[in-house]
Amino acid sequence: MISKTDQESIRGFLEDTSNLKSGHTPGVFFPETIAEIGLLLKNAPVENRRFTIAGNGTGTTGGRIPFGDFVLAMEKLDAIGEPVVLSPDKAIITVQGGAILQEIQKKVQAAGWLYPPDPTEALCFIGGTIANNSSGARTLKYGPTRNHIARLLVVLPEGELLEIRRGEQIADSNGDIHLTLPGGSRKTIHLPRYTMPATSKHNAGYFSKEGMDLIDLFIGSEGTLGVIAEADLMLIPLPQSIISCLIYFQSMEELLGFINTCKNNQTDSTPRALEFFDRNALTFLREQYPEVPTTADGAVFLELETTEEKMDEALDRLFEAIEASNGMAEESWMALDRSEQEKIREFRHALPLIVNEWLSRQKESKISTDMAVPDHAFRELFDFYRSSCEQHGFVYIIFGHIGNAHVHLNILPRNREEFVEAKALYRTFVKKAIALGGTLSAEHGIGKLKSEYLAELYGEDAIREMAAIKKCLDPFLVLNIGNIIPLSFLEPDNH
Repeated sequence: MISKTDQESIRGFLEDTSNLKSGHTPGVFFPETIAEIGLLLKNAPVENRRFTIAGNGTGTTGGRIPFGDFVLAMEKLDAIGEPVVLSPDKAIITVQGGAILQEIQKKVQAAGWLYPPDPTEALCFIGGTIANNSSGARTLKYGPTRNHIARLLVVLPEGELLEIRRGEQIADSNGDIHLTLPGGSRKTIHLPRYTMPATSKHNAGYFSKEGMDLIDLFIGSEGTLGVIAEADLMLIPLPQSIISCLIYFQSMEELLGFINTCKNNQTDSTPRALEFFDRNALTFLREQYPEVPTTADGAVFLELETTEEKMDEALDRLFEAIEASNGMAEESWMALDRSEQEKIREFRHALPLIVNEWLSRQKESKISTDMAVPDHAFRELFDFYRSSCEQHGFVYIIFGHIGNAHVHLNILPRNREEFVEAKALYRTFVKKAIALGGTLSAEHGIGKLKSEYLAELYGEDAIREMAAIKKCLDPFLVLNIGNIIPLSFLEPDNH
């Protein structure tokens, strides 16, 4: 096993996209086999070590940043198997936790298959996407990562390997899962009794529902209950054809009318992705794309799967919906071939780069939201974002997954005073989203940055229930301490 302690060479493990600056570690381990992960964790209590699991640094909540713990880097465990066909419309592929999502996608697509989850950052490790139950643009049609995992091989915090196949271990009527470990010991996991928000995307705390599958407890647990060492991913046939388009609207009323039309259209023409750019985001993008119309109050990016036979029919329905919603059809951008679709993807991904360049000149970090609400409450939250930022005079943009009532507000402070104001306003946004029946984290998870807010969503008793699960599977508290569950709830006197 490779290990490094030279601070210069391991500096990269002290950062992700959360902009946390105070991480530190005595060293990084690079296991080259799954057995080596088990050995590290088994010996951790005796050697007085704790470990933070490191994905590829694409997270936004500080989950991989250690605060005095050793780092367990997954990058050497990157094997990708071959697709195994189970039926004409189903296949699986076995991958190790450190495999890069982009490489998995390339391999399965070359074989005529699709792995539906589509997080914005394609360079993430697959284990990180599972631990975080990642979603993205295609969640509108396919749901989050949880829906596409058939099997996990997890290294538990005490070093034992646990293989979990979907459908084999289900919670009983009391909400308990009885688990016999490979070494013969038995554990009973008492699932949290809270009700999760009625949103189509939610990634805040441990998953819990009546009659749930054990595999779903580990998916989305952010590495606090075990290391995702290997997984079987479910694949579906690659769509024959894709329609991509960017549609501009002169008002939010017209734009939201178009969104409702698309979502209520329960046909083959239902989009797999509906993404949003507000007028301020379009202003930023206009620097690089001068053709963006100055009269647009917002834009929608849409992706639709179809077949060659149904292409014309799908296009007709799409143009009808645009016209009925008074969309700016002549200024909009339609992409039917791979080359044009790549250009639209570049447009979509240009915004963060342009914003980061702008921020680098201000020398302050952005304040970002990841909240989602039920569909009926979306407009109220959106208007609250806008009016609050306008009252403070902030520079801000709003963009993201409008099809899931989940958009990201980014406040872009110009100085330290604005940063402090925006940080305080963030807590107001949390309270507003929760009051509307929403979640404080729809896709980015909790990590270390948002753990203080989790009790506002569920209440302190629920956090104690999560802490009890953590202690059941990690009695020596060696793995990903500080993620999801505030440290104070793991202390012995917290009852």
